[in-house]
Formats: sequence, structure tokens, C-alpha cells
Amino acid sequence: MGPAHSDGIGMTSARTRERLVSRLRSAGVKSPEVLERIRVVPRHLFVDEALSSRAYEDTALPIGYGQTISQPFVVASMTAALIDDQPLPLARVLEIGTGCGYQSAVLAPFAERIISIERIGPLARRARLKLRELRIHNVSVRHGDGFAGWPQRAPYDGILVAAAPEEVPQALLDQLADGGRLVMPVGPAGRQQLLRITRRGDSFRRQTLGLVSFVPLLEGMRS
Repeated sequence: MGPAHSDGIGMTSARTRERLVSRLRSAGVKSPEVLERIRVVPRHLFVDEALSSRAYEDTALPIGYGQTISQPFVVASMTAALIDDQPLPLARVLEIGTGCGYQSAVLAPFAERIISIERIGPLARRARLKLRELRIHNVSVRHGDGFAGWPQRAPYDGILVAAAPEEVPQALLDQLADGGRLVMPVGPAGRQQLLRITRRGDSFRRQTLGLVSFVPLLEGMRS
């Protein structure tokens, strides 16, 4: 794979990326660091080649196994919600729902270490290879049950969840460090809200950040 393919070098690609960043800025994404990361991460490498021409549209796209690569606006918004006004890099972040690895790639510079959990085995393997290909070495992709989190590496300064349970799993709250943040969609299909939950000792402050639409967070694993 040559550098032109890997990096999307070329006027057309540069223009489409800038157009996406402008659209996200207009839609309310304020963080210049997050917008720059959206601009430089080669989203076309995380989708099927047949969909690569749509990679820089602000839309979710299928990645197989009933899953999607999230809309760039949602990826940018969740990343900003996790890191806004926090000392960076965050020491340890837990990501639930690796999918194709795009959210991991966007988040990577803002954390020293990311543990990313994917319940579908082939997606976990594919994401691991893609991140390695892009020389992103601070993300560890694990095949596991996201409902349970990953207690072996807890506590986490940030937890980001890319699928929606109907209620916040207690295991994720338990694994959040004091002062840490959990950003996740919660609720049934059609009525999901994006929440940011900040832990202060044994209390948890909830903020609602807006309406979203995610695949459900399911228990268990698929090989």
C-alpha cells in the first residue's frame, strides 16, 4: 500500500477533508485539537473500499456484522466531551465498542494508553491490524464483553462507549477513577441520549449532551 493510498494525499482528498472539518465546526465542534485529528486520520482506510468515496461525508457507514463506523460529528463530539478541560494526555482510557478502530485512532493522541474492547472477534482482529498499520501503538484491542468493562486495568481516567445500553452498566461506573469521565449513549432505540458522567468520590454527576442514535450495547461475545 503506497503512501498516497495510506495518507489520502491529493487535492481532492485534502479538499474533502477540509470540507468535513468545516461542517463539523459549523455544527458546533469547538476543539481545534479534535478537529485537526479528524482532518488527519485517514477515515477511508477504516471502511470497505467500495465505500471509500463516501469516507469523508458526515455519516455513519456499515462495516459488517451489523455494525457501523460512527458519524464523524459523533466521534468528534464524544472525543471533545471526554477530553475537554482535562489535563492531557489522560493516563488510561477504556473504549467499549472498537468497531473498525476509527474512534480509537482519533482518540489516540489524547491518552497515554487506551484499552479498547470489541465483542465481535473478526472486527477486533481487523481493527488491531489497521491500527498497527497506521503505527498507532498505544491502543490495545481486546476481544471481550464490553458490559463488564476491563477491570484488570481499572481505574480509568476516561471511558468512552460507542454502543447504547438502556441503563449505564454499574461495572463501568465502578471502573471510573475519581475525577474521571464516562461518555456514552444511553436509552432504547429512538430515544437515546449522549451522557457525560463525572465521578467525584462516590457520587456521579450526569450531563445530557444531546440526542444520538447508536447500535445497542449487547452482553456477551462473538468469535
